[in-house]
Amino acid sequence: MKVLVYSIFGFDKPFMEKAAHGNHELVFTEQHLNEKTAHLAQGFDAVSLFTSDVGSETVLQKLYTCGVKYIALRAVHSDLIDVPRAKSMAIKVANVPVYSPYSVAEHAVGLVLALNRKLVLGQRLMDIGDYRMDHLVGFDLHGKTVGIIGTGKIGAAFARIMHGFGCKIVAFDNEENKELINEIPISYKTLEDVCAASDVLSVHAAWNESSYPLFDKNTFSSCKKGMIFINTARGKLVNTGDLIEAIDNKTLAAVGLDVYENENSIFFQDHTEAPITDTLFLKLRSYPNVMITGHQGFLTNETLAGIAHTTIANLNAWAYNGISENEIS
Repeated sequence: MKVLVYSIFGFDKPFMEKAAHGNHELVFTEQHLNEKTAHLAQGFDAVSLFTSDVGSETVLQKLYTCGVKYIALRAVHSDLIDVPRAKSMAIKVANVPVYSPYSVAEHAVGLVLALNRKLVLGQRLMDIGDYRMDHLVGFDLHGKTVGIIGTGKIGAAFARIMHGFGCKIVAFDNEENKELINEIPISYKTLEDVCAASDVLSVHAAWNESSYPLFDKNTFSSCKKGMIFINTARGKLVNTGDLIEAIDNKTLAAVGLDVYENENSIFFQDHTEAPITDTLFLKLRSYPNVMITGHQGFLTNETLAGIAHTTIANLNAWAYNGISENEIS
C-alpha cells in the first residue's frame, strides 16, 4: 500500500519506518493536512494523520478525489476529522485506541512533583547564584488526598503511583474501575465532592461533545482552596478563561497542563519566528505557578513504538483483509 504520512516529526519517523518492515511504501511529509496540502495525496492509497491534521468535509472530498481510501490516525482521537463524512465517502478511518498508559500517568506525576517542590523556580534561582529557599517550600504528598477524574487505563496507572506515595485516592467516573478497586483503596464520589476533598486533582477523563467543558467556573468554585490542578487528558475539558480566574483568586495554588483548549494552532510547531497571539495562552504562560508542557505526555519510546505498531497493523489489515478492528464508526 502506498501511504502518505502527514505531520511527520523527527521523534516518530524512525518508529514508523521500523514498524513497517518494508511492507508499505511510506512517503513522509512534515506538512500538515489541510485544504492547501490535500492534493499531495494524489495517487496514494492511504494517508496517516496526527492530531493537528485537518480532515474537514472539504479536505476529505479532496482526498477522495485523489483516490485515498484509508486514513490511519496516529493517535487515539482527533477533533479535526469528520469521521461521519469520511464514512459516507467510503473512506475508512482507524485509530490507535490504546498505548502505554504509563507515559501520560508518569508525566502527570512529574508535573505534580515539579509544581509542588518548585523545581523550575529552584533551578532558575540556582542559575543566578541565589541559593535562598524562602520561595521553595512545598508539602509532603504522603497522607494528602489526590482526586482523579477518569479511572481508565491512564487514570488507574496514575492512581497506583499516587497510592505508592501514601496518598488517599478519591475518584470520579461514570463507571467504577472494579479491577482498580480490588488493587488499592479508592473511594468514588461525585465530581463536586472529589474537587472539594482533593489537595491534588488530576484529569484523565475522555472527552466528547456532551462533556465539554467538564471544568468551568462552577466546578472550580467547588475546589478545595490551594489545590494543585493537573490536566494531561484533553484541553477542551477545561474552560481556560475560568481556569485563569481560579488561578487569580488563588483557588488553585498551581496548575500543570500538558494540553490546552486551543492547542492545535500552537503545539508541535515552531513559533520562534511566528509569535503566538493567543491571549489566553500567553496569560497562562505568564504565571510562575503554571507549567505547560506542550502535549509531550505521550512522548516515550514505548508509546511511540506502540503507536507506530498499531498504525502499521491497521494498514496491514486494510491491505490484506479490507477491514481493521480499530476502525472508527
